[in-house]
Amino acid sequence: QAFPLPSLPRKQPTVLVVCGPAQNGAIGLVCARHLRSFDYEPTIFYPKRSPDPLYRDFTTQCEKMDIPFLSYLPTEVQLINDAYNAVVDAVLGAEAEVAEGTEPCAAILATLKHIRIPIVSLDVPSGWDTEAGGSGGISPDVLVSLAAPKECARRFGGRQHFVAGRFLPYDVQRKFELNPPEYPGTECVVAL
Repeated sequence: QAFPLPSLPRKQPTVLVVCGPAQNGAIGLVCARHLRSFDYEPTIFYPKRSPDPLYRDFTTQCEKMDIPFLSYLPTEVQLINDAYNAVVDAVLGAEAEVAEGTEPCAAILATLKHIRIPIVSLDVPSGWDTEAGGSGGISPDVLVSLAAPKECARRFGGRQHFVAGRFLPYDVQRKFELNPPEYPGTECVVAL
């Protein structure tokens, strides 16, 4: 539901999905697969692939769907702005195992900070502290919170915030005292 963005015309629905090596990167791979299923044209940049068998399976699924993988991320931001209509930020998430200052994440974030096309961040915008929010991180246009919004979402100033948590088990909802929004019909994502 976070797509299509107004700047993402269906005649050229190109999306760059930038994946980190941890859980958020795996979510980015799943996102790319779903985008392909809905006739978008995703391209994946996944520079530090996880050895985890599940993540390897996600990578194989994307390859079998003919989703191209970039071997490098152009540092010339204009090349990205010209080639794609949006960027999905799946570099670092709430459970970031990789410090922002380590490579390849530092170089990726340095590039994403200068992107002019819309950025859709998954769960927590890369470079943001899960609790305190963003200072020096990227500034996404869209935030898709997974399960429930994190504390940092209070500081999100982009155009649209969605939550994807319809299938969160009731025991987890009770344990963390979550009050999920109503999901209309069969929607798995709801705008906040």
